[in-house]
Amino acid sequence: MLLRYRRPLVCALFLFLLAAPTLHAQQLTGFSPEQAGRQATCEARLQALPTPEAFRRHLEALTREPHPTGSEANARVAAYIADAMARAGLQVERYPYDVYLPTLETDIDVALVTPIRKPLNNQEYILPEDRFSDHPELRPAWNAYSGNGDVTAEVVYANYGRKEDFERLADLGVSVEGKIVLARYGGNFRGYKAKYAEAHGAVGLIIYSDPADGGYIEGLAYPEGPFLNESTVQRGSLLTLDYTGDPLTPFEPALPHDTPGAPERLAPEAVDGFHGIPVAPLPYGSAVEILQRMQGAPVPGGWQGGLPFTYRLTGGPALTVRLRVHQPRALVRATNVIGRIPGSEFPDEWIILGSHYDAWAFGAVDPNGGTAMLLTLAEALGTLATEGCRPRRSILIAHWDAEEYGIIGSTEWAEHLREALTRGAVAYLNADAAVSGSRFGGAASPSLKGLIVEATCSVAYPGTDQTVFDHWQARAPEAAEPPLGNLGGGSDHVAFYTHLGIPSAGLSMAGRSPVYHSNYDNFAWYERFADTSFVYGPALARVDGVLALRLANADVLPYDVRRYATDLATHVAALQRRGREQDLTVSLDRLTAAVAELDTAAAAFEAARQTYTRQTRLDRRELERINQALLSLEKAFIYADGLQGRPWSRSLYASPDPFSGYASWMLPGLRYEIERRDPDALAAWETRYTAAVRDLTERLQALTEQLTPRNPQPSR
Repeated sequence: MLLRYRRPLVCALFLFLLAAPTLHAQQLTGFSPEQAGRQATCEARLQALPTPEAFRRHLEALTREPHPTGSEANARVAAYIADAMARAGLQVERYPYDVYLPTLETDIDVALVTPIRKPLNNQEYILPEDRFSDHPELRPAWNAYSGNGDVTAEVVYANYGRKEDFERLADLGVSVEGKIVLARYGGNFRGYKAKYAEAHGAVGLIIYSDPADGGYIEGLAYPEGPFLNESTVQRGSLLTLDYTGDPLTPFEPALPHDTPGAPERLAPEAVDGFHGIPVAPLPYGSAVEILQRMQGAPVPGGWQGGLPFTYRLTGGPALTVRLRVHQPRALVRATNVIGRIPGSEFPDEWIILGSHYDAWAFGAVDPNGGTAMLLTLAEALGTLATEGCRPRRSILIAHWDAEEYGIIGSTEWAEHLREALTRGAVAYLNADAAVSGSRFGGAASPSLKGLIVEATCSVAYPGTDQTVFDHWQARAPEAAEPPLGNLGGGSDHVAFYTHLGIPSAGLSMAGRSPVYHSNYDNFAWYERFADTSFVYGPALARVDGVLALRLANADVLPYDVRRYATDLATHVAALQRRGREQDLTVSLDRLTAAVAELDTAAAAFEAARQTYTRQTRLDRRELERINQALLSLEKAFIYADGLQGRPWSRSLYASPDPFSGYASWMLPGLRYEIERRDPDALAAWETRYTAAVRDLTERLQALTEQLTPRNPQPSR
């Protein structure tokens, strides 16, 4: 029970500890008293540095014009980021890659053909209340990596276009063969809607934003309120290959094609997994023209959307729609911009904070709320470094390109620097779309969860006498500590966490953002409905800054190793429940026993670390050996052959759901066999998982022995 209640107790002491920094220093996991005193001083100074004015200034500059990857505007954003970090005192490097992307010359038409001819709008209205909505560089909506084609066909409605939705249609005797599927956004990654539609024989797919999912059903529509209006339309990539990153260079960095060391690229026609059918997005103001004319059987329960009529499964032969997509593809230059504060003692050990900067349009929430927050933090860390608080390990602030097309920029960098990252990356902290409101939350690998909770205890919540922790905990008052989720897919942590085995987290100050990936995700919407006082960006900068500094400055890395065991036990129990739902006996007794042994080893390690940092004179070379061993812990879950059908996804611990794309699957090798109802394969994967947990246990036991001094000496 000590693990559950230790962290709230630390938070309860927060105000007292601020007044007594020496005592505060004694509370920091992994710090000697000497280093903890210095850390407390640096953290206290950090609190005053990020300001609303700086956050607003950066966000306004970043979102002046639409800036998708490959545009001149995106190059200007990259230049602004590089200049801002250089002025803050960071060393700035650019990492260019040539990646295979759809070009901005994509051309789309969607129209009713019968019973009447009517072109359907696929771009947001110009609004007098929104000074950005008439920008000349705004484009109609499109889906990257659509197939090309020009088809006219009848229509079938497929709810959210999930795997189970297409299976339900088949059970109801409704075929999509030769039809255009109409599916609403939500429920899964949009690329899987296309994948399943094509697999079931559809000739095209239209994805629309339904008012039940962020529209007038939930509140006032934009510009009167923050929610979808009838012209709001979501853009987005459809890429669903069995690897992440540039489609033509799997497992290798897509170095510029005209430079030494550039990889041999696949021919586009050799890539297995590109969609073959045309796909286009629509707003509900256009989709209604199709839906209200459909004459088939009413939809089953749970399929009704928010438009004011009964939804139907089929349109019938009298209703036909034309869908045309022309989408050229080419090698496009994508450039990551990395700022670095070199570590004073361990420069090859890196704490990386990152967000992408490319956007479908202006990107005020997604991604540039996170970008502006990181620039605000870069300025704060740069100031600290000049004032005597240079971090002991290097802190890197990364701004990724081409994320919106399929997490491409960050993946290419991770593949490019694979050896250095495997050897020295302490953690990756993601900030994609990280500032859109007032609610702190996030998701993390187990080893970072306790550290995140503790960091929120040291940061004041804006406009109150509470900490961020207090405000967060108040949303779950019965819990011993507020919930932190588990990382899934959909953003730049994927390469670091699921491919390389680097502890990762994604933290945010969040609110509703129904204008996601639309032309209305701009500064006008943001200043009215997101972080309206521009105070939550600086608050998150303080949390991320405290977290980065503790990882950078601890004598012994402060990983929450006990959480591996507690979270694993939770995930095993969840798999057993899922097995019962699938009518499959799932005991996992060997794995359960291994997790219990891990818990014992983790508790012994945490006790040894505490004793070591408080009672032993710390030797630099010994610290290097200890921390190198700690950096290897997450790699116990890396399986070189990869998961079933996904060789690039190598983490046994977590992966994106292979059937929906966004959701997190914990212990995915086991979960996959449970979904397949294959007990023999499940037993083989249990053996693999048990070995991984025992490997982690043995690593912790070796560390505990290394931390236990034969002749302890008091620290000086």
